[in-house]
Amino acid sequence: MNLDRVHNVYFIGIGGIGMSALARYFKFIGKQVAGYDKTETTLTKELVNDGILVHYHDDIHLIPDDFKNIQDTLVVYTPAVPNNHTEYLFFEQHDFQIHKRSVVLGFITKDSFCLAVAGTHGKTTTSAILAHLLKECGLPLTAFLGGISENFNSNFCIEGNEYTVVEADEFDRSFLHLAPNIACITAMDADHLDIYGSKEALEESFIDFTKNIKENGQLFIRKGLALPGITYGIEENADYDIKSIRIIDGIYHFDIHTPTTVVKNVIFKKPGRHNLLNALAAFAMADAIKCPIEKLVEGLQSFKGIQRRFSYQVTTAKRIFVDDYAHHPVEIDAVHQAVREVYPNDKVLVVFQPHLFSRTKDFADDFAKSLSRFDEVVLLDIYPARELPIEGVTAEWLLQKIENEHKQLSTKENLIEHILKSDARIILTVGAGDIGVEVQKIKNALLSEN
Repeated sequence: MNLDRVHNVYFIGIGGIGMSALARYFKFIGKQVAGYDKTETTLTKELVNDGILVHYHDDIHLIPDDFKNIQDTLVVYTPAVPNNHTEYLFFEQHDFQIHKRSVVLGFITKDSFCLAVAGTHGKTTTSAILAHLLKECGLPLTAFLGGISENFNSNFCIEGNEYTVVEADEFDRSFLHLAPNIACITAMDADHLDIYGSKEALEESFIDFTKNIKENGQLFIRKGLALPGITYGIEENADYDIKSIRIIDGIYHFDIHTPTTVVKNVIFKKPGRHNLLNALAAFAMADAIKCPIEKLVEGLQSFKGIQRRFSYQVTTAKRIFVDDYAHHPVEIDAVHQAVREVYPNDKVLVVFQPHLFSRTKDFADDFAKSLSRFDEVVLLDIYPARELPIEGVTAEWLLQKIENEHKQLSTKENLIEHILKSDARIILTVGAGDIGVEVQKIKNALLSEN
């Protein structure tokens, strides 16, 4: 892959969160960029505003002529693209240079000092915090994020190319294309069993990822994971340990014990112990490259968050509305812990959209247990993403497993009606599908309540 010879970069699935960050990178360095996606979204509209050509029909006639020049065009695709995709087949049959996003990301980052965050949960928030910390410390970095950072108002940041911050995605074993200098593993819970088949195979892939860390590199791991590395945790006597947690007006105040010092009265504004761990992991990775401690403390306090990661939408006396990307039982438990810690006396309604038939089938009992803890539960239909239905695996089947008297199914059309009928003060929308499209409508309805 010789990027000097590439003038045009074409993306199949350009609206994906990781794909769009790469598209922005290539546009920034002066390449012509275009692409296809199935639907128009806020992200694709922003790409168009940036001067990137995007279309929404799988049709080779819509590919701009410049991008049909085999000599100077690179084609990047997401694993979610089906094998019978017309545009993909066109490029493949004509022997274009075609690579998965993960391969291209690995190539871009190989000559920089790469900090990679892996894990079945927390990698987007951790990498976003880390990118923010390095930027606040004035380091020349490029960051490719799996979510929209509210500090950058983007999933991409470029302040230079000496350092790169990337999310190391375990889906489809994508992270095995990375060779980081410093890596972090936040969690290795069973997930993506449609790809791996078993938790053991997933864990083996994470072990393979650690073998790619460059010589003299460092690995940070969540305390308790069965891997050798520098540990971090909360009150666990880890190498980097959070202690003396206080919650003042819903905001965390705590001390960080590092291998060499104690950092007093650190402030972090995002709720949830899982977010504290994400913040600590980012702090530890930044400390490893000798960022000034006082700058890191300032950076943690000024971190605003990630869109769709415990993202506040409405905060009135009557209603608190929070939107979150959680799509695994462990992540739903983390959201529950956060909301109960900050709002211990309020009724909580959760709206959940299951993501993937396979994941719903694999973790149905765990989903039911997690959702049963909320005061009220509203279930939307399963979001299929790349999958075909599995017989018997439906939202109604999952609902029957939930042990909660206040549970119901809803269509998107009836969702606002169900929410407004509830007297719950805390409203949560949770899921990784297209539930995010409903957020603005719900927000408008709640703000218009009498």
